[in-house]
Amino acid sequence: MNPVHLRNAARVLRAGGVIAYPTEAVWGLGADPWNRDACEHVLAIKQRTWDKGLILVASDADQLAPFVDVPSKAAWKRAAVTWPGPNTWVFPCTDDTPMWISGDHDSVAVRISAHETVRALCTRFGGAIVSTSANPSTRPPALSATQARLYFGDDLDYVLPGATGGLLRPTSIRDAATGHILRR
Repeated sequence: MNPVHLRNAARVLRAGGVIAYPTEAVWGLGADPWNRDACEHVLAIKQRTWDKGLILVASDADQLAPFVDVPSKAAWKRAAVTWPGPNTWVFPCTDDTPMWISGDHDSVAVRISAHETVRALCTRFGGAIVSTSANPSTRPPALSATQARLYFGDDLDYVLPGATGGLLRPTSIRDAATGHILRR
């Protein structure tokens, strides 16, 4: 991964911008989860309501700590054995988790990625970032940078070059407390 591109993408995130970047299966939209305006911009361009919440992706567990309230050692272990990897887990959220991240829930969906670009981006940014598929809500997720640009054009502040991780569909989502699959 080109360090100049990582530096630029992280700078845009810190400035409140929205980026497109490759993830495990599809292209994602990213923003600083603590920046309400940036997250609301993501929701607006996706034409998605805030109440569904947003997934966060990180390069390590410490980056998720401000958002995740671990209900038990078993719940954490259930998720941790699948990370880093293409597995998103829903945990109770901390009192500090912004409502634009948790939506109309008392939980938050999180993932520690194994995707090299995602991990490098989170490390360079210094924390977890929003990771929602790069598509308007009625359209299929972008599978390339070109498709992300076609969907969003000037609404994107930066497009981080790279390739997806080769998965054929978005990551599964599971409940950390029970292990139940919420999305295949």
